[in-house]
Amino acid sequence: MLGNKYTSRSQTRVDRLLRERELRKFNKIYSNDDYDAPDSRWINSISPEFLPKDEMGVADVHEAEMLGASPLASRIFGNGFRPSEGKTMKQRLLVVANRLPVSACRRGEDSWSLEVSAGGLVSALLGVKDVDAKWIGWAGVNVPDLVGQKALRKALAEKRCIPVFLDEEIVHQYYNGYCNNILWPLFHYLGLPQEDRLATTRSFQSQFDAYKRANQMFADVVNEHYEEGDVVWCHDYHLMYLPKCLKDYNSNMKVGWFLHTPFPSSEIHRTLPSRLELLRSVLAADLVGFHTYDYARHFVSACTRILGLEGTPEGVEDQGKLTRVAAFPIGIDSDRFQRALELPAVKYHINELTQRFAGRKVMLGVDRLDMIKGIPQKILAFEKFLEENPGWRDKVILLQIAVPTRTDVPEYQKLSCQVHEIVGRINGRFGTLTAVPIHHLDRSLDFHALCALYAVTDVALVTSLRDGMNLVSYEFVACQGAKKGVLILSEFAGAAQSLGAGALLVNPWNITEVADSIAKALNMTPDEREKRHRHNYAHVTTHTAQEWAETFVSELNDTVVEAQIRTRQVPPLLPSELAIGQYLRSKNRLLILGFNSTLTELVESSGRRGGDQIKEMELKLHADLKVPLTTLCNDPKTTVVVLSGSDRSVLDDNFGEYNMWLAAENGMFLRLTDGEWMTTMPEHLNMDWVDSVKHVFEYFTERTPRSHFEHRETSLVWNYKYADVEFGRIQARDMLQHLWTGPISNAAVDVVQGSRSVEVRSVGVTKGAAIDRILGEIVHSKNMITPIDYILCIGHFLAKDEDIYTFFEPELPSEPLNSSRTKTTEVMKPPAERKHGGKQTNSKNSSKTSHSKNQKNPFTSERKVSSSNHNNNPNACRSPQEATSWQEGSSVLDLKGDNYFSCTVGRQQSNARYLLNSSEDVVLFLKELALSCSKNRYFSANNHNGDLRS
Repeated sequence: MLGNKYTSRSQTRVDRLLRERELRKFNKIYSNDDYDAPDSRWINSISPEFLPKDEMGVADVHEAEMLGASPLASRIFGNGFRPSEGKTMKQRLLVVANRLPVSACRRGEDSWSLEVSAGGLVSALLGVKDVDAKWIGWAGVNVPDLVGQKALRKALAEKRCIPVFLDEEIVHQYYNGYCNNILWPLFHYLGLPQEDRLATTRSFQSQFDAYKRANQMFADVVNEHYEEGDVVWCHDYHLMYLPKCLKDYNSNMKVGWFLHTPFPSSEIHRTLPSRLELLRSVLAADLVGFHTYDYARHFVSACTRILGLEGTPEGVEDQGKLTRVAAFPIGIDSDRFQRALELPAVKYHINELTQRFAGRKVMLGVDRLDMIKGIPQKILAFEKFLEENPGWRDKVILLQIAVPTRTDVPEYQKLSCQVHEIVGRINGRFGTLTAVPIHHLDRSLDFHALCALYAVTDVALVTSLRDGMNLVSYEFVACQGAKKGVLILSEFAGAAQSLGAGALLVNPWNITEVADSIAKALNMTPDEREKRHRHNYAHVTTHTAQEWAETFVSELNDTVVEAQIRTRQVPPLLPSELAIGQYLRSKNRLLILGFNSTLTELVESSGRRGGDQIKEMELKLHADLKVPLTTLCNDPKTTVVVLSGSDRSVLDDNFGEYNMWLAAENGMFLRLTDGEWMTTMPEHLNMDWVDSVKHVFEYFTERTPRSHFEHRETSLVWNYKYADVEFGRIQARDMLQHLWTGPISNAAVDVVQGSRSVEVRSVGVTKGAAIDRILGEIVHSKNMITPIDYILCIGHFLAKDEDIYTFFEPELPSEPLNSSRTKTTEVMKPPAERKHGGKQTNSKNSSKTSHSKNQKNPFTSERKVSSSNHNNNPNACRSPQEATSWQEGSSVLDLKGDNYFSCTVGRQQSNARYLLNSSEDVVLFLKELALSCSKNRYFSANNHNGDLRS
């Protein structure tokens, strides 16, 4: 369903990525200095902040905790890493993360000392071509005075960093409160805090307000340094509101957002009070990235189930705007670990550890001391293994590194005590005077010692209860070139998606399963260990952090280009001044208006699944339209038609008081509001299929909660908008299969699929097919002589009914809005013109002007072609007198390119000339039109009276 770095959408993109990968391999092989390789690119920043607690390799833990900097900083900020001479930086990358990868210490009023996080995983952006990066984030210190801010800003500029200054109150409410007390637990399936925890950082709303303020402060700094063409890469749950802030400032800004933690299922995310704002804010980005397909799928599901938007194979679509969602699994700098194993200091540590643990198998666990890491469960599983395998008690040792975090939080203090208690009990039970089975360290190790420990380990235990990625498993594999140890990996860690084939996957909550996996790993044959290691090693060394960064930036650039192409196909917004000006200059106007989602009231759903079903099912005319509609309908020069797929009774209830024409069921029934309903259906319309289709719709309605169907005289509609999205789609697919193989297999019907509906109607029943007959009735009824010189058609019509937009313009505009219009209008051209292709003029106006010259009787030529496609005989249901009136009605059209306005509502891919985004925009436009109409009549009346007086 969703894209990822391995399955790009176009063959061109795949080819490009493959070529670039081969080029990087070539440079690596033939360059003596990786930093100055012929195609090496330098970049010294990018980070998902301080948060990649989930992805952080423990090689970076010590620096992260000591310096307060991003664990991922080491992958981006290599020590002493500088650009090669003569490199050309073509594009700037602004990396925005909660924390800068720099520790700042104030030495005086205008003096600061800085220390860059020295993890040493080189640069995650080394492979990104032609990019100059700057890092924007909070420096981790409170700097209230302007002198200190100016000095720190200047010092950080040398490190290519730009600070965001947050005061203590914002940090408490935003970072400690909303980020770490609400979002982080929720995203790791720990749920929202209860009242006792919530009270420590005040209420949800105050924390969310601080969160938005902080994000706006980040946005202000980005806007200050932004230059046209820059790529802005936002990182993590700390900055979910940032994409919206940036797009509000500049809609053309290239914005990507990446999450370094899991994204929970929609059922978990919907418990968040601010779920709507956060989802919509993230969707403002052009590209949204996650570590795994599961997280991306959960995000799309949340958008469809909570916001009611459409999930597509590309991402999430909202009113024609597509936010691309894809998986980009992060990696590590494997070369750094391999080089470290050759260092004398690391070799010394390896020899020391080998001698110390001679004769015993070494098992290793390296984690932050956190609730999600599953340390107690891991130790209990090891205890069970020792119970069931007494022969291994003196032959195996578990080394558990537990890096302390948030030691001031009661939950973490409780966890630490619990772990110490379990370790003490197991060592007391199975230990001897000379050895204990568990070595537990409440501290981090330096990089060299950690690499040595990875190298001598026989079995690594990564049993997180929930992890975004967990790169400890990657680091272990990178250091196992000689040992070829076994990896036991939690299925709830993101790394299980990529290393699952070579690792032993376990459910960390199942103590027995983990214990059995420990036994299997210790007894595994060398041949199997070799095969498993080879698979994981190939992945770790190929899918590096550098490739992750390059792929994301490349995909973001491609996504923006594709969005620009789609935007060029979107109709422009309705030019209100032009439409109203032409309306006032015209002498005989025709207004064709849709009803549902055009003139109806907007029902707020508050993010609840399916919205307010009762209110939405009961279509109501927007209250603000009563006065404007009355004004327009009472204008003797204006004819208003409401053309809808709804039942006649619905239109009667909403429009009975106005002087207008009502066309129900896609124009199959017509009446003037002070007259009787008449049918415009062709004679001999076969409706024998109705009963059998009705039984199918009833069957699926009973089995799909919150679905319903409408039985109209010419069609049946099954709607599952309010049902569960995924279940509704499955049911709709089954319904269509059942219909095509049974009730409608030989029936003359069309099946029209909406976004969440299925409609069965007779062949040729469309709004465009009915409009010629409707127009004939109107002309005949009003004895219309003055040519119709202005048409405004506005509606939220299904694609099947968009032929109404092209009905009045048989020729293409000079710049077609999309390819689908070509097909529609080609059918409507005269046979001779279709045969020879016709010639395009240079403008819409000239195109329509040339058409108007031959408009003596257009419906008897071009229009008749269109009508015959829908109904074999468009006049079959009329008497000769009626047929004559229809001919007369069509001949009064006097349309040019600048007096016809077709406008779609909310559908950005449309055959209409123009666009209005929502029914609210329709209301505003009709209000403005009615007001101008009233003023024009008033001035005309005054001028006329003045002439009489004179």
